[in-house]
Amino acid sequence: MKRIVVLVSGPARGTNMQAIIEACRDGRIPNSQVVAVIGTRDDAPALQKARDFGIATAVVNPKEFPEPEMYSDALLWTLQKAQPDLICLAGYMRLLPARIVHAYPMQIMNIHPALLPLFGGKGMYGLRVHQAVLESGMKVTGCTVHFVDEHYDTGPIILQRCIPVREDDTPESLAARLLPIEHETYIEAIRLFVLDKLRVEGRRVRILE
Repeated sequence: MKRIVVLVSGPARGTNMQAIIEACRDGRIPNSQVVAVIGTRDDAPALQKARDFGIATAVVNPKEFPEPEMYSDALLWTLQKAQPDLICLAGYMRLLPARIVHAYPMQIMNIHPALLPLFGGKGMYGLRVHQAVLESGMKVTGCTVHFVDEHYDTGPIILQRCIPVREDDTPESLAARLLPIEHETYIEAIRLFVLDKLRVEGRRVRILE
């Protein structure tokens, strides 16, 4: 049984987290379970949703630590207790500490609501991404699941999916149409990981299916 831990930030609603939990439970992600959800604030909606599913939760709030290294140590200790095979970021808005990335190489995934390397980087999340897509004049947008490295949105790309940008789209309508595609894409990437179908070769991820 593969053990999955999900990381969320304070404002995260938990929709991708919920999709992962449900996919583990109904078999779309085989032989796996979400064993813990770790957040940065106890009042995060995603944490309450995880508790409603009966999943263990923990809070490691970076604001409670005077030094970034102390937050990194506390987060690593909390992760090690959960013994994850895979860590999934789902609305985790911070740059993951390098120590965590090094401890779990190519075992951490993130989903971004655009076609990386476009519209990524610090501060590019939520409706800001969709607004930037519309302002750019792009005719398509999409989502990207990637392995996490030491920088924002630059790790090896696992999967991408596209949708058209409509003439009457707003950031809100674009986000709403893309969300179910995000869920499907994240679930598929995790399934491939669990089935040992992913091979990282430099900057490229080969899918063995």
